Amino acid sequence: MTTSESTTTQTLKPGAWTLDAAHSSVAFTVRHLGIAKVRGTFTKFETEFVVDEAGAATLGATIYLDSFDTGNPDRDGHVRTADFLDVANRPTLTFRALAPVEIAETFTVEGEATLGQITKPVTLEVEWGGVQPHPATGDPHAGFSATGTIKRTDFGVGGPMPGMLSDAVKVELEIQLVQPK
Repeated sequence: MTTSESTTTQTLKPGAWTLDAAHSSVAFTVRHLGIAKVRGTFTKFETEFVVDEAGAATLGATIYLDSFDTGNPDRDGHVRTADFLDVANRPTLTFRALAPVEIAETFTVEGEATLGQITKPVTLEVEWGGVQPHPATGDPHAGFSATGTIKRTDFGVGGPMPGMLSDAVKVELEIQLVQPK
């Protein structure tokens, strides 16, 4: 079930909104040895944001796991192997909302994440940023921030040494979209 937390809904133009990748990001945080956080991004991803005539949005995303980037090439290469993400056999992580959502100032999206053959429920807490015209083009841009937590072991993402990484991985999305013409 998808629920809105705020009663102030936003009216958006129907159609498929386009990702503004230059002003969007997908980041994550995981604890290493239980004492420090490792932060990184996925530099390649796509979104689906389609608004219907009633103003509800169908939401989805695909993250390309070979774009895993913590700024440490040796670590990043190891994490892409079968020890962790296994990008050769599981190249993407996808998210799909279970139902269209009404956009409000804050809202919750219940969805499913799929990595390889494993699909698990995931909840995203969303803060809507609003819609503003881009100063250079005049095209309306919409923005939102979303956060959620996944358990890496639920998706078969382990590691060669138990206890090295926390099971919880916090995911943070900063997304800008361009209104359909």
